[in-house]
Amino acid sequence: MCGVVGISSNESVAADIYDALTMLQHRGQDAAGIMTCHRGQFLQRKGEGLVRDVFQAPHMEQLAGNFGLGHTRYPTQGSSGSALAQPFYVNSPYGIALAHNGNLTNSSALSDELYQTDLRHLNTDSDSEVLLNVFAHELQRQGKLSPEADDVFKAVSALHARCEGGYAAIAMIANVGLVAFRDPNGIRPLVVGVKSQGEHKSYMVASESVALDVLGYRLIGDVDPGEALFIDAAGEFSRQQCASNPKLKPCIFEHVYFARPDSLMDGISVYKTRMRQGERLAHKIMRERPNHDIDVVIPIPDTSRVAGQALAHELGVKFREGFMKNRYIGRTFIMPGQTQRKKSVRQKLNPVPLEFEGKTVLLVDDSIVRGTTCQQIIQMARDSGAKQVYFASAAPPVRFPNVYGIDMPTASELVAHGRTIDEISEHIGADWLIYQEIDDLIECSREGNSLVDGFELSVFDGQYQTGIIDDAYLIGLSDARSDDSVDRADGALVGLHNRS
Repeated sequence: MCGVVGISSNESVAADIYDALTMLQHRGQDAAGIMTCHRGQFLQRKGEGLVRDVFQAPHMEQLAGNFGLGHTRYPTQGSSGSALAQPFYVNSPYGIALAHNGNLTNSSALSDELYQTDLRHLNTDSDSEVLLNVFAHELQRQGKLSPEADDVFKAVSALHARCEGGYAAIAMIANVGLVAFRDPNGIRPLVVGVKSQGEHKSYMVASESVALDVLGYRLIGDVDPGEALFIDAAGEFSRQQCASNPKLKPCIFEHVYFARPDSLMDGISVYKTRMRQGERLAHKIMRERPNHDIDVVIPIPDTSRVAGQALAHELGVKFREGFMKNRYIGRTFIMPGQTQRKKSVRQKLNPVPLEFEGKTVLLVDDSIVRGTTCQQIIQMARDSGAKQVYFASAAPPVRFPNVYGIDMPTASELVAHGRTIDEISEHIGADWLIYQEIDDLIECSREGNSLVDGFELSVFDGQYQTGIIDDAYLIGLSDARSDDSVDRADGALVGLHNRS
């Protein structure tokens, strides 16, 4: 999962892109990058680390230009390192840069096509570089010395016909303008906003609406599934549907975990969705244990806080902050390697013993993936004097890997894969475990926008929305994502494709 932003303005955009990336930092902590265009020249700064570490004052001073891109990255498929920091760019045609969030499920086949048929060279095994080169090739096929909106839309239409998976991308064409597009199922999020500056208008495209909010942009709405936007060098804005059969099926895990609660996605408030998740979970608890003995509800900071508050309110029990979070530690779910994840849990959270001593506590988390984190948190609660420790997940059991841009572990590493609820409860050390029902989770999100065609739920039900996701694909994904592979690849340059 990554964060992307693009801005077109009549003023320098680097500082605003920096500010927007800080608002999207939660979407990726491995690397960050900014690229601007000034008088036809691409200027860039990118590297490993947080936004505040990658960009210093001298770097920002060099990033001149009135339109540009930004990206925050977290590694997928065992890949880490500055070589894969985005945006990427190609010189031909025109000079094109691209920042991408998501995953192409047919990336390997496209890589071969690009090399053997399109005669394009790829320097990494990143699917973002594949996406960039497909777009560049299709734009080149339009045969224009200076491409216009129709040429861009035709190129995106051809890209949709070739690319499978979930993707949201922003591209920059030197001296031409800014392009943004979203996959035909709308799996990955993308929003657009506008800000008036005298007689001129600035446009901003980003992964989440919070990035627009902080910079004073008015949210126009979402980039529709299969749609493309184009803002030319003169600031003229146009948009067009570029897919033959688009459907809105956004990834529901954005609502569960990834997105900030103050974001709007596809007209759905993430905050209200998480509040409804807590309410639905409380109703299930009251059905299953009407005479429950819960003394206090304690959230696992931060993403479960809203759901935990709503759950406690519905149950009529106390809500307390029992864990204090060190905000200088990254999100453990996206840490590369199991060893680092285990180490960071204790560094990240510290219990407040007063809230646990002699009590039956219900710990609430947004989801349970590997089970490593909640296992340690439950033990911390016991060590702090809890009489009994119950655990509630605002999401259903995660039983299947994700193939659309979330680096979920392989099925064998998922604690819910092949286990019953009781077996999971025993494994993580809880006295009682309760999960959200999948139908309830769907309704929590659908209530925000009844026009949604459905949701991408593959981590819960194993039903993949797009691409040929067979056993061979999942085995290959498993090999790339295994913790052994991640530990070996951490910090290393990913090898190039061997094309013979």
